[in-house]
Amino acid sequence: MPADTRDNVTMELLFETLKAIQTTLARHGEDLREIKERLGILETQVAGLGSQYASLSNRMDRMDLRIERIERRLELQEA
Repeated sequence: MPADTRDNVTMELLFETLKAIQTTLARHGEDLREIKERLGILETQVAGLGSQYASLSNRMDRMDLRIERIERRLELQEA
């Protein structure tokens, strides 16, 4: 096989390999964008859960105070 033909085959193989790498990188870029978007959604949900927990904790504290007042009025508290 002449040197010119070998060089052309080598360049074609190199070009095809580079195209495959570019395709893979593009697909990985799309996957990464999707992962980042989903992570942002999860972070928002976790922040919302923290807020809900704080709200429930405050509500429980208020209920505890109400129960203590009821117990005092009914004289149910131990000394």
